[in-house]
Amino acid sequence: MTTVATPPDRVGSILDYIASTDPERDLTAKSVAWRLRRAAHHVDTEVRRRLAREGMELWELEILCGLRRSGGALMVGDLQDIAQLTSGAITNRIAKLERDGYVTREVDPDDRRQVIVRITPAGTERGLAAIEANNRAEREIFETIDRDLQLRLSGDLRELLLATEGPDPRA
Repeated sequence: MTTVATPPDRVGSILDYIASTDPERDLTAKSVAWRLRRAAHHVDTEVRRRLAREGMELWELEILCGLRRSGGALMVGDLQDIAQLTSGAITNRIAKLERDGYVTREVDPDDRRQVIVRITPAGTERGLAAIEANNRAEREIFETIDRDLQLRLSGDLRELLLATEGPDPRA
């Protein structure tokens, strides 16, 4: 029986070097972490590049879709959590979306310290366009990857995320 050797990936070459200099070192966690970072960076870069062709940014998709999923309105802190941004960054992005007519901001009448962000009809349209552009980008990125492999990866990554960050507190 002939075995076909799998070519090394970029991480494998680095790990081989580390193993040659420190043969006792367990590289299991490092191999997972480095491959995850490289894969995430690749997907993120490609999605951003393809959205940019349509004049969109990934953060717009995250914020507008977060608002749509919530029924159209969220507190700034909730949007900050969804987009995984600092308070300054989320404020700047909400301000840009407001200038572009995609969201409005208002003080919460029940707690004047809180700001409610609401999606506008134009924001809903922009969000739908961003979703379609994102879906198209993801399909194109993964079109050469076997569907069964995609399903296995998705399940394994779900288990990894549950083990590392726990279940969704909003569920």
